[in-house]
Amino acid sequence: MSYAGIDLAADPRRTGVAVISSGSPIRVESVIVGADDDDVLHVIDSAEKAGVDVPVGWPDPFVQLISDHAEHGLTVPSSTGPDWRRNLAMRTTDIKVRERTGRVPLSVSTDRIAYPALRWVGIEARLRAEGVDAARDGSGRVCEVYPAAALSCWTLPSRGYKGTGSEHRRTEIVDRLSVLFPELSWNGHDHECIRDDNALDAVVSALMARAVATGKAVGPPEGISEIVRREGWIWLPMP
Repeated sequence: MSYAGIDLAADPRRTGVAVISSGSPIRVESVIVGADDDDVLHVIDSAEKAGVDVPVGWPDPFVQLISDHAEHGLTVPSSTGPDWRRNLAMRTTDIKVRERTGRVPLSVSTDRIAYPALRWVGIEARLRAEGVDAARDGSGRVCEVYPAAALSCWTLPSRGYKGTGSEHRRTEIVDRLSVLFPELSWNGHDHECIRDDNALDAVVSALMARAVATGKAVGPPEGISEIVRREGWIWLPMP
């Protein structure tokens, strides 16, 4: 079996997909940038667990707001200030990530991350139609991950590694991942991860899928199971 990582962009040309082996050593079997929906479906179908770097749901209050607004039934809010808007913008898991890492995930309600999230909605529907368990809490085949936050939890560089001109930063991350995971064999794919941050994020997503599958990641706390089944849960490494 294998673990997969998907750095899902709205544009397939910028979508990274990585597959790593489930045994020891951890071997990076493949890395591609330029994955369409069929490619994503195939890698999830073939994996024991797949980590997807994309919000898999929206905040409950935001969903309710849109529904009420569409039906002209929104109760007058006591305020439309920052606290009210923040409650609409951030999922429960986003708040938990901020509490642990200090990083504020992009809002799937208000930021451009909504575009890849919309793409994921269609992919999730296809998975369900094929009988694949794509539960948003990560209990099925798929788990939501956040590579930059995972790197932060591992005390690795987590900022300034995206885009052109940041190859030196990605080189540092690749080198330090090799130290953190001494059993990791890049199998020649380290060069692609240094060249393209989408490839690197896909490998980190696959490593997080492995962590989730082997009980080395933090799942949702008790009492919010119904919420995360709708909104999703970002899995982070164990402290």
